[in-house]
Order: sequence, then C-alpha cells, then structure tokens
Amino acid sequence: MRLALERARTAAEAGEVPVGAVVLDAGGAVLAAAANARESTADPTAHAEILALRQAARERGEWRLSGCTLVVTLEPCTMCAGAAVQARVERVVYGAVDEKAGAAGSLWDVLRDRRLNHRPEVLMGVLADDCAALLGDFFTRRR
Repeated sequence: MRLALERARTAAEAGEVPVGAVVLDAGGAVLAAAANARESTADPTAHAEILALRQAARERGEWRLSGCTLVVTLEPCTMCAGAAVQARVERVVYGAVDEKAGAAGSLWDVLRDRRLNHRPEVLMGVLADDCAALLGDFFTRRR
C-alpha cells in the first residue's frame, strides 16, 4: 500500500485525483504500479487500477492475473472492480472507502457478487487514514 500511496502522491502533484494502484504477483513481487491519469491523457478509463492491470498483463504476457493482488488507495469503482473480476485477480486490497462510487462493499459490491464467475478476496481499510487524508487534502486545496 505504501507504493500505491507514493503513486497517488505523484498523481496529486500532476493535478490528478490522488489514487495509486499496484499489482503484486503470487510471491509478492511488484508487477505494475500506476496512478490516475485521466486528466493528462483525456481518457475516462485511465484510473490507476486499469492502468496497473494493463501493465501487469503486459508484464505477464497474458490477461489472466490469477494469483495476483491488486492494491489500491481508494475503493474501486464499478469499472475497476469489473476489470479486477475480468482479470481474475485473486485479491483486492484497498485503503479508503468511496461512499459515492465504491463497488467493493460500500455503494455496490461487484467484487463479491455471487452472480459473477469470479470473486476475488477483498481486504479493506489498509492504511485507510493515510489514503483518506491524501484525498481529503487534495479536494480541500481544489475548492
């Protein structure tokens, strides 16, 4: 999560919403790390999670990220939760809860929806205060 927080800080410095994501392989090695890049790329799908999942898939040479863990500073939205399911990640770990758009237990629970063919393990609240503070500070400065 600390690497994801570093990426989130980098995003904030670039004027992006400070969200960072990391994909770890089954042994805990970093496959990919990314930060939000929607503003700089004018791409609505350039969420940190999507970028990290894409990088990890390229690194592995396949779209299935079985055995991998997605670590993200903010609870994934529906798009990112869906991508994690589609990528077959084993586990999703996140810090701050997103009560407005979260899809890992707060507003929706895409990751644990029994109707889907894959349900990653979900661990929430890892360094949640640090993750939430970074987001809070960013939005306070923008207002």
